[in-house]
Amino acid sequence: MIYCSTNACATSNRIILAIFIFTSILSSCTSKKGEQKEEQIRINASESSTDTDSLLNSIQGNVSLNKIATKPNSVILTGLPDHRLVTVYKSREENIAARGNTGYSKYFNDYGGTESEGEEHFMPGIDILYGYNLLNIAHYDLKTEKLHFLFDHPALIKTLYYPAFEQDSLNKMPINRDYYLISVYDEDTNKDTLINKKDLRKFYYFDASSNVKTQLIPADYSVVRSQYDSQNDVMYIFARQDTNKNGTVDLKEPIHIFWISLKAPLQAKRMY
Repeated sequence: MIYCSTNACATSNRIILAIFIFTSILSSCTSKKGEQKEEQIRINASESSTDTDSLLNSIQGNVSLNKIATKPNSVILTGLPDHRLVTVYKSREENIAARGNTGYSKYFNDYGGTESEGEEHFMPGIDILYGYNLLNIAHYDLKTEKLHFLFDHPALIKTLYYPAFEQDSLNKMPINRDYYLISVYDEDTNKDTLINKKDLRKFYYFDASSNVKTQLIPADYSVVRSQYDSQNDVMYIFARQDTNKNGTVDLKEPIHIFWISLKAPLQAKRMY
């Protein structure tokens, strides 16, 4: 049996305690450095993903439609029997080029109506189509057999409102629409050479033949969202004003509300 004096045991215990504390501190610092490194990797990966998405859903601001690989996806049946719309998307090959041909991506679909398109019945007499990499809409008149593009250059169409194919009613009365509304990024407003979500989103009216085009929301605004008022058959449009004139959305800039009558949406009036 080994004996130790009280002082010797106390000294030994202090040494053991000091070693334990030092080891704990070292382990904690290593763990925190690892967590910080992992967090930085996660943040960088997130930023990279956002940049990639922005790149894929972007087009050059001064390019013509025939300079981009595109493909038609579907024929939209409107409530106007002689009027049909064709959706035109950036093709898979164009997305591969934008991504650097690094392999398969969820963005490399054939735009079959799942990830890229979605239809929704939002307002009486109006159907909605949402687009991702939707570059243009072609209008075809079955009577005259003429095709006409709604935009004379590539744009990024966010939302298309068109006459509902199935008969609809408002307050138990049949209702029919004879126009198209579109929210779209169609100009390199922030002058970074690209058209994408960093630019101002415009809002347009097109007549039934798509020949008459009217910008409803002032050019120094970017459309945020809309709301429907069934009692008045009115559409409220929330838009952020580009007060500092830098051509992009700043969350500190004010949001105003405009309204248009869906009976004749030829003018937007500011209400707030």
